[in-house]
Amino acid sequence: MRTDRLVTVVTGASSGIGEAAARRLARERGARLVLVARREERLRALADEIGAETSWVAVDLTDDDAPGRVRAHLEERHGGALDLLVNNAGSSWRAPFADGGWDNLHRHMAVNFDSVARLTEALLPLLRESAPSAILNVASVAGRIPRGGAGGYSASKFALAGWSDALRAEERPNGVHVGLVLPGFIRTEGFPAQELTARRATSWLVSRPESAAEAIVDAGLHGTAERYVPRPWALAVAARALVPGLLRRLESGGGGQLFLTKTGAEREADAAS
Repeated sequence: MRTDRLVTVVTGASSGIGEAAARRLARERGARLVLVARREERLRALADEIGAETSWVAVDLTDDDAPGRVRAHLEERHGGALDLLVNNAGSSWRAPFADGGWDNLHRHMAVNFDSVARLTEALLPLLRESAPSAILNVASVAGRIPRGGAGGYSASKFALAGWSDALRAEERPNGVHVGLVLPGFIRTEGFPAQELTARRATSWLVSRPESAAEAIVDAGLHGTAERYVPRPWALAVAARALVPGLLRRLESGGGGQLFLTKTGAEREADAAS
């Protein structure tokens, strides 16, 4: 990375992991951040708090013109320089396939995978021109270990993880590193994980956005290929490869239900009904 600047785009920056990542990256030397999310008021407040070198683009990344708007902002504000792209934006809507069907799968893929690929495609020429540079994709442990009742989310994160691995090999000769962060349960506004934090036996599984932000710095700026948050989740992923039958028995026996948590939006809907 250059030492005189760090032009960074952070998506999903209005709350949760994205907000924590923006605050953490702002402490890096030469940091110049571009915050991307839908909620302009939150982006403006965060940019004002972080400092004068921070700007924002309020946009829904699933919109057709979203990648072009972010690129145009970079070209106008930073002359097309881009040193780090943090693809963090994502969401989840829990439903078994029999209830949610293809619509639920498509909704997840549009937000969690398609919008990431489209934005990366638009910004990849800038990253190559600015090389050495990096792309950091925030996937999920659910992208390595699926859970019943959250198949759409798992499918989109499996796709993101697999594509990230391939993109890393493709872009290494061009000086663009591709890092992957796979959080387990991170307590945020969108994913409060109250089902887990309410029980002492499972509360340790839930980490903080600041921990994910440190992993983003590690995998985005320090060349690490893959980071789990918290790190012990890597053992569960290894167990899936070594003893897949055991994990399948736990899932089919109801163990997987322990890890099904409602999103913040789902809790609000339940409270309103």
